[in-house]
This record gives sequence, structure tokens and C-alpha cells, in this order.
Amino acid sequence: MNVKLLDYGAGNVRSVRNAIRKLGCSVSDVQTPDDILTAEKLIFPGVGSFGMVMERLHQMGYIEPLKKRIALDKPFLGICVALQTFFDGSEESPGVPGLSVIPGQVKKFSDKHFSVPQIGWNNIRLWKESDLFEEYRDEKLYFVHSYYAPVSDLNKDWILSVTDYGTEFISGVEKGRVSAFQFHPEKSGAVGLKILEKFLLPEGSRHKKEISTTSSGKTCISKRIIACLDVRSNDNGDLIVTKGDQYDVRDEGDVRNLGKPVELAKRYYSEGADEITFLNITGFRDFPMQDQPMLEVLKRTSENVFVPLTIGGGIREFTDSNGIAYTSLDVASEYFRSGADKVSIGSDAVYAVEEVLRTGKPGGASSIEQISTVYGAQAVVISVDPRRIYVKSPEETTHKTIKTNFPGPKGEEYCWYQCTVKGGREGRDLDVVQLVTICEQLGAGEILLNCIDKDGTNSGFDFELIMQVKHTVSIPVIASSGAGKPSHFVDVFKKTGVEAALAAGIFHRREVPISAVKEAVVKAGIEIRET
Repeated sequence: MNVKLLDYGAGNVRSVRNAIRKLGCSVSDVQTPDDILTAEKLIFPGVGSFGMVMERLHQMGYIEPLKKRIALDKPFLGICVALQTFFDGSEESPGVPGLSVIPGQVKKFSDKHFSVPQIGWNNIRLWKESDLFEEYRDEKLYFVHSYYAPVSDLNKDWILSVTDYGTEFISGVEKGRVSAFQFHPEKSGAVGLKILEKFLLPEGSRHKKEISTTSSGKTCISKRIIACLDVRSNDNGDLIVTKGDQYDVRDEGDVRNLGKPVELAKRYYSEGADEITFLNITGFRDFPMQDQPMLEVLKRTSENVFVPLTIGGGIREFTDSNGIAYTSLDVASEYFRSGADKVSIGSDAVYAVEEVLRTGKPGGASSIEQISTVYGAQAVVISVDPRRIYVKSPEETTHKTIKTNFPGPKGEEYCWYQCTVKGGREGRDLDVVQLVTICEQLGAGEILLNCIDKDGTNSGFDFELIMQVKHTVSIPVIASSGAGKPSHFVDVFKKTGVEAALAAGIFHRREVPISAVKEAVVKAGIEIRET
């Protein structure tokens, strides 16, 4: 079968290629505008901002062939931003025209009760029959976007499915043999692969599913359970997964070895992890572009793991030994092309915020701004490594304090959270509120909130830290550090409202299986993706 992938040079399309190959089909990239028209089946995985996508399509001469293919009703599948390009334009890129296949403007989520971007697993409500959904049983699918296509009388003939996130929006369109989804089937586990498989089947071998077009109630986004793998080289040079206690990864002099990263990631996928995060904890010592082992980890993992992958460590600008300069965007692009869906920025985010505080305004050159502009806010995670600094009263510091329920060593009733760099080894004159506030302004789409004081303790998450950050930002927050048993996940979701919770050591050592966490969360009445 002649399956063509429209790769315009941005984002993680490797996962789509791997999903197609996993399903037994060969795939090649569109090389010329004519390929768009002659391909037996065409898949358009839209990744990045609306304006950037449309600009690339225009530069490559793909606009008119795309419109013609859709008009000719040739098999076509669009993913994420590809669906949004069907419309006249988007609030994300004012003045930039879309393909105008479907009337209407794409809008930004604005309900203050919902974090933006929407990142996570949600349901869809099918409005009409589709042979791509013969086996769909109201399972969760993976969404990651800040902008949505609204339902209107002008576009109802195109609507295949809708989803709720503060408002009802179009999550799928279909007319004839042309389909597009706001969700990512290649990141939606087994259910997403089934949808892709239906698209790839020869015509005539599929049958439309009889469905009810009446609403069965609002859809609901799930809380996410994330498995985190701290990856580094041991003293023998082997790449391993390790875990520290308050960031100390050595045990009796040797680096703690908890397994191989690719094998562990595959295990967590099969056990039901909603996302997998790799943190290259030696990234600040090595040139990222020369860190080929981590790129290889992503490439190999994405061959068999079809949930979102995040990579952190070393996302920064540098000049190599040959005098070649690389921007943060260059580095991030390498990770995206190797299979990452999001990049996590740690120390470099602290330096960027310090620069904003020093100059009084964003400069546009930070790694956060560079990557967010091209790939969208949803691709940028800020990994925060704070520690408690106790004070007797708020007047002792200029930083944002809280009154704590856990007094300090000298009975101090107040504390502030100091941001750190270099894996927690160096504290800065910057508090967590300053950091997350400015990072959101610079274009970050998610906060990974660690806690040095809680790391490796298995005593539960730091609710006081989490609540301070949740009350500060409007983007999703991932709670990290301190999980020791399933009830800790239940507590953090119920008491703080975070969108996701992450753990590492307890999963690596099989002390707490992911299935046990999900069972506890479901039993507590919290929405979760069941596997």
C-alpha cells in the first residue's frame, strides 16, 4: 500500500511512522506536491503552532494539493493541528489563513476552571457512523492542545465527534474518505492503534458501526499517572535508570542501577502508564547534541511505546568543540525528531527567569520562548526543583512565604521555596512563585513540580508547595517527589487538583505497581484512564 506521511519538518512524526509500521504497513514521506495527490493514503500529523504549520505548507507548495485531495475525496487522515488547518483561521495566529475547507475560526480555551493547554486523556462523543470506530467503546484518547474548533451550524455536516473541556469542541471531522482528529491516535495506546489500523485497511474491508448520535453526557478529562525514569551513565559508562534520595543517586559508592531505560519504558507502557518521562540527569555535564545514547533511547522507545514521551536534561544553547553554535530550539528539535512529544526544561528556565527579572522584560531568546513559538506551549514543560527555606516570619525575606504545618528545625512557622539548578546542587535567589509565573508568561505549557525535601522519602507529596503553585498558574501541574503508596496519589488529586502525578523509584522497584495506583484512584471516584 502506498501510505504517505506529510512531514513538513517540525515535531514528533516518528511516533506516527512507528505506529504505521507496527500495524504492518510501510510508509514514506511526501517529497513533492504531486505525492499529496498520488498517494493511496495520506496522513498529515500536524505538530506546532497554527501559523508555523501554514507557513511551512505554503513554502513547500502543499496548500493547493491538499485542498485538491480533500475535494477529490481521496483517503486522508489529519492529526491535531492538521484538523485546525481545515478551518478559515485561528486565534493562535491572527491573519494567517487556513485551508478554508470547513467554515469557522479556531479559538483558545478560556474557561478559567480548566487549565490550558488541555493535556491528557479525554473521551469523544460520536455524532455519526464511521468505519474508523467499529471497535470504539468510549475509551480515553490523548489530547494536547490550547486551541479548539467550535461547533456551529456552518460546520455540522463535517462533525464526526465532539469532546468537552470547559466547552464543547470538535474532536473529529469526517466527510467521505477524509477524516481528521484533534486527539493523537498514535499516542492513545491500543485504542488509538485500532483507529489507525482501520484507516490503513484496504477499502471495502471495513464496515460502518451503527451508533446513536444522541449525547450520553459530557466527556471528562482524566488524571494522569506518569512514570519517570532518571537516566544517566554509571561508572562503567552504561546508560541506566537510577533513583536518588534527595537527589543522591549513589548507594555504597556506586550509582544505583534500577534497570535499562528502553526496557523499563516498555514495561510501564504495558502496565498502563499514561505518560513516560525521561530525565537525563547528566545533561548539564554533556553537550546535548552529542548525547547520542539519549536520542537512541527515544528512538527505540517510540517503536513500541504509544503514549506521550517527555525528555528533560540539557535543553539549552551551546557551542561545540568545533565552534558550531546550537540554539535551544536546535537541541529540542533533535529530541522531537527522535520521538519526544514534550521537552522538560530545568536549570535553563531558572536562568531565563533571572534574566527577565534583571532586565524587566522577556527578551524572546530564552529556550522557553524559542521552543514554544515553533512547537506550541504544550511542548514545553518546566521542571522545578525547589527546597524549603525556613524563616521565623515573612518579614525576614522578600520571597513569597507560606505558613507551614511542618515547622522547621528551630520551630520556624514560615518557609519559602527556593529554586535550584544543576540537579538541586545550587540554590538561587529565586522563589517558586516567581519562577512559575514568569515561565508561564514566556510560553511554558506545563509545570513538573518536584520537591527536594520529599524526594525518596515515600512520605507523600508536598501539598503546601503544590497548592502554592496551583494558585499561581493556569497551566497544568504535575506533582512529583514523595509518593510511597497508592493513597498518596488519591490524596494529591483530591486535595490539590493537580492534573497529573509522577513517581519513579516505587515503580522501578515494583514496590507499588501502576495498576494498584489506578485501582485506588478509581475506587476514590476520580476520573482515570483505565487499562
